[in-house]
Order: sequence, then structure tokens, then C-alpha cells
Amino acid sequence: MTSTTATTYYYPNRMGRIILLSMEEVMGRNGVNAVLNLASLSSLIENYPLDNNEPGFSFPTVSSLTENLEQLYGPHGGRGLALRIGRACFNYGVRQYGVQMGLTEMAFRLLPLPAKLNAGAAAFAELFNKFTDQKVRIEEEDGRLLWHIERCPLCWERHATEPVCHLAVGLLQEALYWLSGGKVFNVEEKTCIAVGDPTCTIVIDKTPIY
Repeated sequence: MTSTTATTYYYPNRMGRIILLSMEEVMGRNGVNAVLNLASLSSLIENYPLDNNEPGFSFPTVSSLTENLEQLYGPHGGRGLALRIGRACFNYGVRQYGVQMGLTEMAFRLLPLPAKLNAGAAAFAELFNKFTDQKVRIEEEDGRLLWHIERCPLCWERHATEPVCHLAVGLLQEALYWLSGGKVFNVEEKTCIAVGDPTCTIVIDKTPIY
């Protein structure tokens, strides 16, 4: 996907729609409308993006949604909601992109858990790198997966004192739960571009908590 301008990057409309539908599932329509109004995005009220792959949902829009979630509900409340919205995003997204990523094939589902986690993370990263302007790089280190977001829509042009990409953490938590057949993993954002770090890095322990 190429950007319309040199400085504006995009998610496809379908991903923007998934984020708004997930917000609605977690917060209700009135809650979504309140965030959209606060973010000066009232044009999206009752007018979610179309379900297509056109690059129409800008990074500033994504970032504004997450920032105003915190403005409306406070840092702690906004973080909790963003985690839940991220989990809902995965469940919507796997219905839209699961076949495309090969996650629903029997051969994938029969892989042992460590191989499944590696293959699933790689497929997930490829989805973002191929169909969005988000850039993801994966590393493995000491039994952990490092999910590096090198160009991040969630904290785009934000400045914060601690990591703020909670929606991505929730998304990965739910992805791991789904991939593993119901196991829970420790997932934590360690660095964030909004804090001044070079990447938003989410650390995933490959050994489940339970």
C-alpha cells in the first residue's frame, strides 16, 4: 500500500471499520459517539468506513481515537477499554483475514504450540506489512517474541510518559489465546515511540501463564 501523501499513512477502510465495531461492542454506540465527538471525528458517527481495502483510515485518526479514549475515561479506564477493544478487534479480524493468513487451515491448527506461535506471529506481521502502512518486525529472544512496531498508528504523533499502545497489546493477547486454544500469555509493551523510543516493542512470553 502506498500513502496518498509523503506524511500521511493509512489502514485500509476494513481495519478502520473493525476498530469502530470493536469499540461499539465494548462501549456501546453512545460511548463510541462520545469519543468520536471529542476527537473531532463526528463525520464517522453512523458512518463507519466501507468494508473494503481502500487506504482510507489515517494513522492520525487511529491515534486520535486511542488518545481521546483516555481523555474521556482517564488513563486507567482508557487503558482497560483499549485492551478490551483490541481483543474484540482480533475476533472481528480473524473472521475477515483468517483464511487469507492461513490460520484456519488444518495443517496450521495441528502444529505444536511453539511452531504455531511463530507461524501465527509471522502471518500476522505480514498482514500489517502487506496491506497497511504499519511496519512490524519480529524477533525471538530468550524464549520470548518481540513484536516491534516501527511505524505505529496507535501512538502516531503522540507524546506520553509511558507506553500507550494498549489496543495492540489486547489484540496480541487475544491472538495468543485463540492460537493456543485458550491459554493465557504475558504480553507487555516495553517501549513506545510516544515516549521517545525508536519502536513500540511488545514482549510476548512464549510460555503460557496458565
